[in-house]
Amino acid sequence: MTGWVQIVGIGPGDEDLVTPQVQAAIREATDAVGYIPYVERVAQNQNLTLHPSDNRVEIDRSVHALKMASEGKRVVVVSSGDPGVFAMAAAVYEAIEHGDPEWRNLDVRVLPGITAMLAASAACGAPLGHDFCAINLSDNLKPWDLIETRLRLAAEADFAMAFYNPRSKSRPEGFEKALETLKTACGDNRPMIFARNVSRPDQSVRIVPLQETTPDMADMRTVVLLGSSQTRIIEREGAPMVYTPRWVEQ
Repeated sequence: MTGWVQIVGIGPGDEDLVTPQVQAAIREATDAVGYIPYVERVAQNQNLTLHPSDNRVEIDRSVHALKMASEGKRVVVVSSGDPGVFAMAAAVYEAIEHGDPEWRNLDVRVLPGITAMLAASAACGAPLGHDFCAINLSDNLKPWDLIETRLRLAAEADFAMAFYNPRSKSRPEGFEKALETLKTACGDNRPMIFARNVSRPDQSVRIVPLQETTPDMADMRTVVLLGSSQTRIIEREGAPMVYTPRWVEQ
């Protein structure tokens, strides 16, 4: 088969954060598939056909890409951030596992990008400087009680945490429940960071003590970070710096 699929991460927003490897794949591609807002960010050229689609159709999108590749086309599957973090890479491999056996012989590659939690961490310092975990707060594909269990256990293990998809119009109650769980499980005022539109011109970063947080501080354009009990704030003129030490104080 001469076609290929490359699952690419176009970063959190700033074009300078798109890797040269991803830029090269997009230039070589004949077709680009992805969620509408992400495909709109792809640099267009006369040799590239765009296939934007709505949210929640990840498997259909993956099947479309694999079918085109099996016909000899060079396809990029576009994700924001990193395609392996709550994004399209897993969906493409799921489609391969359950689809046409010939798809297993396709040239399929994942090209990493800068995911939102790393861009958000860099924007305020190094809050993910020690052990941390990432949790998707959407309950579209998993039950809420599993999310709640993971939140409690991560707090018990004293991880710093990164939260994706915190609050949408269709499920505004989820982040409220998450905050209630974290406030109880952590029991302190460690910093929570709300990074909205990170790396874009209208970026905003707020650092709020956990017990003072409210659900309306986040939306789907926000990635939320929570420090561990060890996380420190360095006050200075302007925005403070936040970091989690590389060592653990006993």
